[in-house]
Parts: sequence; C-alpha cells; structure tokens
Amino acid sequence: MTERDDDFELVHGSGNLFADFGAPDASLRQLRAILAAEIIKALDAERLTVRDAEARTGIAAADFSRIRQVKLDRFTIDRLLRILDRLNQDVRVKISVAPRARTNKGTASSLAA
Repeated sequence: MTERDDDFELVHGSGNLFADFGAPDASLRQLRAILAAEIIKALDAERLTVRDAEARTGIAAADFSRIRQVKLDRFTIDRLLRILDRLNQDVRVKISVAPRARTNKGTASSLAA
C-alpha cells in the first residue's frame, strides 16, 4: 500500500447536529428528534407495529409511520409528548436557559467597518 498525504481536519460537533449544519430552529428540531427516538424505542421495546400502536393509543398509525420515517415537521413538541404519555412513558424535561454567544453579524460596529 502506498502512503497518502490526505490532510483533513477533525471538527468536534456542538452536540446538536442541526445547529452544526446551520438549520433554522435547530434546538426545536433536536428536541423533536430526541422525542421521536424515544417513541421508536418504546414501540420497539413492546414490539408494536404501527397498527398495534394505533389500537393501544388511539393515535393514527400513519403518525407512527411518519415518526419511524423521521418525518417530524408536522409534529409539535406537545404532540410528541402526548404520544409518549399514551405509550405509558414518563417524561422529565430539564430546561436550561442561557444567553446566546454574541456574534458581530448585523451590529452597528460590524456594519461601520
């Protein structure tokens, strides 16, 4: 084998893939993804099909199918929490609020330069 001189830089993510790629509403998307993953885990643990989940919860099988396909745009956080509740899952939410890191975008000092 020949030795290659491939240079690459290893960049550590922030812990939020959506923010790392500049997606709008990154925190909201991250929370939806986490809740959807928990729903999928609950379905898998009980070996529930989407039809079984519908029968147990009264929530449409199509919604469970969308969650499994990670098509989450039409789900609110409240709705995902309600689905977890109907799957007999306890949810604990810890919220931490902090000011965002300052950037020079759009400030008077950066526009004057």
